[in-house]
Amino acid sequence: MRFSVIIPVYNRPQELDELLTCLTKQDYKNFEILVIEDGSSIKANDVVVKYEGQLDIHYFEKENGGQGFARNYAFERAKGDFFIVLDSDALIEANYLNEVLTGINKGQLDIFGGPDKDHPSFTPVQKAISFAMTSLFTTGGIRGKEKNVGGQFHPRSFNMGISRQVWEASQGFKITRMGEDIEFSIRCISLGFKSGLIPNAFIYHKRRTSFKQFYKQIHFFGRARINISRFFPKELKWVHFFPACYFIYFWNTILLNILLPTLGNLLFVGLLIYWLAIFMDALRQTKSLKVSLLGLIAANIQLLAYGQGFIEEGLKKLTNTSQE
Repeated sequence: MRFSVIIPVYNRPQELDELLTCLTKQDYKNFEILVIEDGSSIKANDVVVKYEGQLDIHYFEKENGGQGFARNYAFERAKGDFFIVLDSDALIEANYLNEVLTGINKGQLDIFGGPDKDHPSFTPVQKAISFAMTSLFTTGGIRGKEKNVGGQFHPRSFNMGISRQVWEASQGFKITRMGEDIEFSIRCISLGFKSGLIPNAFIYHKRRTSFKQFYKQIHFFGRARINISRFFPKELKWVHFFPACYFIYFWNTILLNILLPTLGNLLFVGLLIYWLAIFMDALRQTKSLKVSLLGLIAANIQLLAYGQGFIEEGLKKLTNTSQE
């Protein structure tokens, strides 16, 4: 089987360099790489040139249209039997493609997703963000499970793959942002294709390097969940409302501590219990006091940002305001 590894890039040449280095070390050699420069002002062409003698690599430039349409651009030009989509801020082990091949054949999968982990070289903030994005006590709890709540596994585009047949039947991404990967996964499954998680085909995902960047990203994720429901209303599950509930609870607790301290203090006890559970989970996973404290901050940012975005976009949907 020949793989086409697809990497959209937007102003991240250094990250692409690190990912391409990982690809030179793959045990499985039958693959090509398509790098799609999506209207970047900081080009990655010099990085790609470095690897032309080591990898079967192809570089394309296009006007900025978002990651979904950049992937479609690559699908149209890919020559492999199976397309693998990676974010440029990913690192992979040498056995990654072998694990993908094994998982596809074992599960007879048409579309797959893989989990993400934090790398030892990551900063404490990156490790904290990675914890928040995968913890059972945040919205990360369903990301790495075999099935999502009430349905099949929905691969995410930071680490996913599709067969050529899936591309031909689906014609790729219909939207380019705002939950484009989940919409795509659900639509492919609805066409009768088999989806699954390959646990050993994991990546090290750098995500954002600051809490400010993380907040902006997760706020967008909250909006995206509502946007997906515009296409698939039944995919909006009860669990997706949790961050919005937390957002309301958190700010009501702050307000009541000012206006009605007795009631506010009772609500604050609930927050303390929840925060303790998050901290203990972080300490269990990371074995680091510093990362655990930062993980508590990251978890709150994740829940509040997601909840705010979810509520804002939900109100737009109720008032029939068009999505981006």
